[in-house]
Amino acid sequence: MSNGSVFSRFSLAGKTALVTGAGQGIGRAIAQTLANAGAVVGCLDRNADSLQETVNLIHQDQGMAHALVADVSSPAQTQAAVDKLLAHSPSLHILIHGAAAADPSGTVVDCSLADWNQAIAVNLTGAFLISKAAIPAMARSGGGSVVLVASQLGHVGSPRRAVYCTIKGGLLNMARAMAIDHAPDRIRVNTLSPGAIETDRMLLRFGTMAAAREMLAPLHLSGRLGTVDEIAMAALYLASDASSFMTGADMLVDGGYTAH
Repeated sequence: MSNGSVFSRFSLAGKTALVTGAGQGIGRAIAQTLANAGAVVGCLDRNADSLQETVNLIHQDQGMAHALVADVSSPAQTQAAVDKLLAHSPSLHILIHGAAAADPSGTVVDCSLADWNQAIAVNLTGAFLISKAAIPAMARSGGGSVVLVASQLGHVGSPRRAVYCTIKGGLLNMARAMAIDHAPDRIRVNTLSPGAIETDRMLLRFGTMAAAREMLAPLHLSGRLGTVDEIAMAALYLASDASSFMTGADMLVDGGYTAH
């Protein structure tokens, strides 16, 4: 296989993608990477200002993107966002769900029901709602790729992260079941599980990035935290035809966290 044909497998020219949680961090990096690969990207986030920043960055790189302001925990808003994207681009080929609410630290005893419900509503129910809205359009478009952003903590436990571990473990098995259900529609469904990544979310838990690195870097065989670009490139692989024989699987990009 020539270099040209190898790289063409990663091209998303002529395809439309929908990325949730696109207003910042991993979601923004994924949206930019898919646009750079040639996709028209529907960028969905509930924060209109940060979402517009993402769209502006894509436009500055000569990419094509549409801002879709919505809360993925709302069935009506989620469906309306998909309908808005389809009004611009009648086909849909790629869905990447990266929207995530801040999860509470603590045991199941410490966690309030309100905090549990909010985290589940965005991170897990949001995956259900956006998939429910998008998959019919993907099936009509001839198939495609769904990627649910999970975590290495979907595979292992961690102190005081009961809610997060539950959500991410749920996404792993949800994707497997979806892969079985929608294989006849030529829709592949996989999960992408990052390790600790340098994003602003780290500041919520550790205060400073330096503190996050000191605490978390030694837990990774790489000896460091990952970057959003490293996760975005993995998402591009899963979204593209380069991963055409991959479905019902999880891609760990965790710096060796789960190897020991």
